[in-house]
Parts: sequence; structure tokens; C-alpha cells
Amino acid sequence: MELEQLSCQELVELVTDFVEGALPAEERDRVERHLDTCQGCRTYVEQMRRTIELSGHLTVDDVSPEAELALLEAFRGWRVS
Repeated sequence: MELEQLSCQELVELVTDFVEGALPAEERDRVERHLDTCQGCRTYVEQMRRTIELSGHLTVDDVSPEAELALLEAFRGWRVS
């Protein structure tokens, strides 16, 4: 049985679980098949891996109050539609 092709938007919604190895095998396979054919999404996943790697080294004390406010403001209106 062939699984439905994953869209770029669906990949974006699944990327955190994919990078963390938390997707069920069927979903992981769909993501990997999409990455085989989509350079843009491959780049996006690598950027996410790098961001997670770098931000994993941050502590609360590393983020200035100004940076915290800027981040909160940037994400305040961000909602998944």
C-alpha cells in the first residue's frame, strides 16, 4: 500500500518530532521520502537540527531581558491556523 505524498507544509508541522525521533515509523517514512525529492525541505530540516543543537547550549542567563521581550513579541501573534 502506497502512502500519500507528504506536502512541504505537513513536513513543517512534523519536523520537530522527526528531528527528535518521535514520529511513528509510517510518518517517519513519509518525511524521509519527501526529503528525498525536496531540496528546500532538506535544507529546512538541517537548519532545524543546527538550531536545536546550538540552542541546547543556552541557559536562561544567556538570554538578555531585551532578547526575551523581542522573542515574546515576535511570537505573540503567531498561531497555527
